[in-house]
Amino acid sequence: MATQGSLNMDGKKWRLGVGALGISASLLVSIALNEGYRGEAYKDAVGVPTVGYGETKGVTMKSRTTPDRALVQLLSSANRHADDIRQCISVPLYQHEFDAYVSLAYNIGAKNFCHSTLVRKLNAENYKGACTEIRRWNKAGGKVLPGLTKRREKEYRMCMGEV
Repeated sequence: MATQGSLNMDGKKWRLGVGALGISASLLVSIALNEGYRGEAYKDAVGVPTVGYGETKGVTMKSRTTPDRALVQLLSSANRHADDIRQCISVPLYQHEFDAYVSLAYNIGAKNFCHSTLVRKLNAENYKGACTEIRRWNKAGGKVLPGLTKRREKEYRMCMGEV
């Protein structure tokens, strides 16, 4: 089961400010499994050059990587996305919620994440509504992709604390 947040003296869970949250090992594993590893650059579903575990920043079709370098890059990119989304989240979160949002932002970009209805709902403390918004991000190039639908369901369940 996912980490539900910190426990207070009464054993009750509570959310933490996003500045106090870091990415978790389970988040990195989840992103790696969702993205899959490719040592040679390829074009993703919308034609963006991609390598490693879904890395697109600075990637050309000549880019290559190794599993070790790809894991280091994944950690760096996940931390960068976490830092970026912290800027637009003004409410405390459980670790599993933060992980789900970082995973989504890793895939759709922090800018898209921060300008979304999801963030408006989240900052209005509509936690369940924000988690539900994750499911809407299942399209690439205007088409619903089964792989994205499956990934969004996993992220939704992570956000809700079900995995």
